[in-house]
Amino acid sequence: MSLDHQFDKNNLWHPYTSMTNPLPCYGVQSADKCLLTLESGEQLIDGMSSWWACLFGYNVAELNQAAKDQIDKVAHVMFGGLTHQPAIDLGKKLVEITPAGLEKVFLCDSGSVAVEVALKMALQYWHAKNAPRSQFLTIRNGYHGDTFGAMSVTDPEGAMHELYHNFLPQQLFAPQPKTPFNAPWDNDDLAVMTELIETNKNNIAAIILEPIVQGAGGMHFYHPEYLKGVRALCDKHDLLLIADEIATGFGRTGKLFACEHADISPDIICVGKAITGGYMSLAATLTTNKIANTISEGKAGVFMHGPTFMGNPLACAVANANIDKLRSFDWKTKVENIEQQLIDYLAPCKELDSVKAVRILGAIGVVELKQAVDVATVQKLFVDLGVWIRPFGKLVYVMPPYIIEAAQLKQLCDAIYQVAANQ
Repeated sequence: MSLDHQFDKNNLWHPYTSMTNPLPCYGVQSADKCLLTLESGEQLIDGMSSWWACLFGYNVAELNQAAKDQIDKVAHVMFGGLTHQPAIDLGKKLVEITPAGLEKVFLCDSGSVAVEVALKMALQYWHAKNAPRSQFLTIRNGYHGDTFGAMSVTDPEGAMHELYHNFLPQQLFAPQPKTPFNAPWDNDDLAVMTELIETNKNNIAAIILEPIVQGAGGMHFYHPEYLKGVRALCDKHDLLLIADEIATGFGRTGKLFACEHADISPDIICVGKAITGGYMSLAATLTTNKIANTISEGKAGVFMHGPTFMGNPLACAVANANIDKLRSFDWKTKVENIEQQLIDYLAPCKELDSVKAVRILGAIGVVELKQAVDVATVQKLFVDLGVWIRPFGKLVYVMPPYIIEAAQLKQLCDAIYQVAANQ
């Protein structure tokens, strides 16, 4: 049965797309492992892990079985006043695998909501201490989601949320860290951040940042010493640190969580995307006993948030199976192999006049062009080359499933080279 593309084009509003001049959409009939099968029968190697979520690709036997087993028991039940084994098991797993000290788990339904929850935790923490604070400090070129609180801590200058700037709370922004991940550390990188903290510390509810990898804001990788320095500044000035690990969690950067590159623990962490292996939307915000207890003993007496699908049993069951698979899978070796393959396969791109930089960390490979691409044109070129890669702006990148084969990864990288060579 063919898809009704006319209805799709006229009525379904796809992300970051015009309704009067929409980008073309390719119909997917099925997916298995690292291959997307289009309605035409063409197969594309997936280089995006469906926006970085499908750690083990598609049609994963263990995750399929977990969903089938759970759906016959209970697909959804409200989390207010009720609980269930999948949520309890998932909470235990998250406490075990996340950085030390994060003991309290708030299960929510998307990455953006996890960030909203984190921001509200920080605000309510200070309110409970009878010392309300109203601003957040972050770094430029970051991205934290599309909801209003998350947009407020996403760099408004030249970014996708710029048009909402006057409607959002005005936050504090330090410059993007300049020292690259593998370069010699320059302590001056922390100078403006330090100054902003010292000047505004009495009104900063928390510092929020993406540890090590800034994702949708520009795919920039910064030095672990910067993150370590921010943690030390937070400790010195009694500030909270929120780590947005929605894109980086579950092994993507070569560490289970990117905070481990700096050997630090945040006060609040946000996880999502890959938590269910790409099967359905789920996220979590974890915090410390101190923060949870302070909020709970404050004037409100409760944390003021409660999504309808919080702790959804079906999503939790799949997340448990996904984390179990990750823990039994030699993900670290596999990600190291992908990293080395990306280094080798993307090396020719460095010689192209159209390429500004090539950046690689863990299972992330980025080719930054000197000029922005025309997405529709480039997308068709990639499809013709048998790969699914979704560029944005000047960035053409891959975040493949961990199960990808070397030959498949080479085809992805060769396609990037061919497209970049024609820009």
